[in-house]
Amino acid sequence: MIQAIVFLPLLAALVAGLGQRAIGPFVSKLVTTGALFASCALSWPIFLSFVAGTGEAGVTPVLHWVSSGALQFDWELRVDTLTSVMLVVITTVSALVHLYSWGYMEEDPDQPRFFAYLSLFTFAMLMLVTANNLVQMFFGWEGVGLASYLLIGFWYKKPSANAAAIKAFVVNRVGDLGFMLGIFGTFLVFGTVSIPEILAAAPGMAGSTISFMGMRLDTMTILCLLLFIGAMGKSAQLGLHTWLPDAMEGPTPVSALIHAATMVTAGVFMVCRLSPMFETAPVALGVVTFVGAATCFFAATVGTTQWDIKRVIAYSTCSQLGYMFFAAGVGAYGAAMFHLFTHAFFKALLFLGAGSVIHAMHHEQDMRYYGGLRKHIPLTYWAMLMGTLAITGVGIAGVAGFAGFYSKDGILEAAFAAGGGGQVAFWVGIFAALLTSFYSWRLVFLTFFGKPRWEQSEHIQHAVHDGHGHGDDAHDDRHHHDAHSDGTAGYHPHESPLNMLIPLGVLSIGAVFAGVVFHHQFIYPEEGMAFWKGSLAFDAHLMHAAHEVPLWVKWMPFTVMAIGLFLAWNSYIRNTSLPAKFVAQFRLLHQFLYNKWYFDELYNFLFVKPAFAIGRFFWKRGDEGTIDRFGPDGAAALVAGGTRLAVRLQSGYVYGYAFVMLLGLVGLASWAMVRFL
Repeated sequence: MIQAIVFLPLLAALVAGLGQRAIGPFVSKLVTTGALFASCALSWPIFLSFVAGTGEAGVTPVLHWVSSGALQFDWELRVDTLTSVMLVVITTVSALVHLYSWGYMEEDPDQPRFFAYLSLFTFAMLMLVTANNLVQMFFGWEGVGLASYLLIGFWYKKPSANAAAIKAFVVNRVGDLGFMLGIFGTFLVFGTVSIPEILAAAPGMAGSTISFMGMRLDTMTILCLLLFIGAMGKSAQLGLHTWLPDAMEGPTPVSALIHAATMVTAGVFMVCRLSPMFETAPVALGVVTFVGAATCFFAATVGTTQWDIKRVIAYSTCSQLGYMFFAAGVGAYGAAMFHLFTHAFFKALLFLGAGSVIHAMHHEQDMRYYGGLRKHIPLTYWAMLMGTLAITGVGIAGVAGFAGFYSKDGILEAAFAAGGGGQVAFWVGIFAALLTSFYSWRLVFLTFFGKPRWEQSEHIQHAVHDGHGHGDDAHDDRHHHDAHSDGTAGYHPHESPLNMLIPLGVLSIGAVFAGVVFHHQFIYPEEGMAFWKGSLAFDAHLMHAAHEVPLWVKWMPFTVMAIGLFLAWNSYIRNTSLPAKFVAQFRLLHQFLYNKWYFDELYNFLFVKPAFAIGRFFWKRGDEGTIDRFGPDGAAALVAGGTRLAVRLQSGYVYGYAFVMLLGLVGLASWAMVRFL
């Protein structure tokens, strides 16, 4: 069964990618989507068996892979509780994204290539989460990096898409260098890359030291920090986060897949998979906590100022990943995985809902040109409302709530219970929860409420002047040129097709019920110990303390959610002049946040410009000025000059040749006379 789950997407990718001209777009979409729904159907029984307590961990061999001295390992597919969680997250979201893409990408001429890339992306992530050794994990790790590059730059004729793809690839290479060094160091220390053997031996290495850069340092701290650098790149943590917002240049289904189920969750999964290693390195866990909390805060502040609907959700992803990491940093790995699980549903829902809005608004992504859309696309509105209720953590302690209420509150309670740096992360998380509520409801109010502002959009006006709306509905008589009562002329937003709405409906169910149905298994002390079964380091004492925190701690997330909701309503519904007044009053702060803390500008100054300067130096002075000048170009010039001289000597006249011969004879006779007489 596990072989089919993993390799069906690869088979579908090969069929669609290599046979696209022969089978055409429809069959390519049918094969890839069918393969993903089959993998999804096979994944859920495995997950539910672990939920019911009947699932058994196991390893399925595929083939013998490498045998080189002490380095020996097989290609094996590992299935345990942690894997089963990732299987349902990946295959469910990917299957729904495939179906959604039938409508969203309907007019694109390269549909087979797009669907092949989606399936390849899914296969690489499945390889990563089923890995039983670090090299196999790295294979999947690099596979999702390759697929993300192909998908972010899918519209390769668009310069900004190419630049975003290259940026994602380069930034992830920085993180991957740390991950590779971590793997090398782990093999050096443990003599194996087998994950079970490494985790079994890790406690025995606690307190040992290793020579690193001329110093004696704690072995496990160095290894875990190097591995975490890889997680920072893949999961877009502060410092290596700059690629994530630019990844919005890819098609919206790609954004949903990257942010909800595949690439950005890889780092969280890796830390949880190797949690017994991290438990032996308190300093490394402190770094994980700090970086996670800092990322959570940073991304939330930036999200409050963005106008692009997809970028707001992208920074939301970055912030939510920060929650997952500081949960892992305080030892609440089950809570981190629970938030990863629920986040997959409501974040995919928000991205696909945003895609439905963009579809209705002729590819306009600026929320300043939306307004009043709940009347025109009501199903999309209700779906995004469910996603917003989930991500903001709406719920009542001890009663019921949406998915994010259980998972995010579980993280905050565990951080508070952990004490020390965990309580600092708790307060940072609380403030980020307030900002999350504000920018999430800001998105809803700007998009679906108020008066329509479409007449200001160049995209919409272009569609009106061309006599059509969105390309795939150009013939629809709903796009007429009569003036509407709402003041907009010539454009009428329309609901998305059924193949885009069905995934929204399914994900809405997950956003509403995923938390209340599964929270006991993920984070409750007794049920959690039975559920995880040693697939990660589950601290039952910490989770018990998390459930015993003071009542005000339990109510704090709901309180700040309500404050954020009120601030957004007051600013974008009740008194719409407030945002402009705030910007005028705090212009420098707004500019700082709107420009994303100037990380891109800083990196451009520190790394990009010097790299270009060094490249130009070696190009102009080194390659052209030295190597070409004295090498190929110099030799060629010498040969050409000699050729021209030889051409002048070769006149073609007999008397000329006779004269040269005479000179030669005279010279030879003169030499003989001097030499022998």
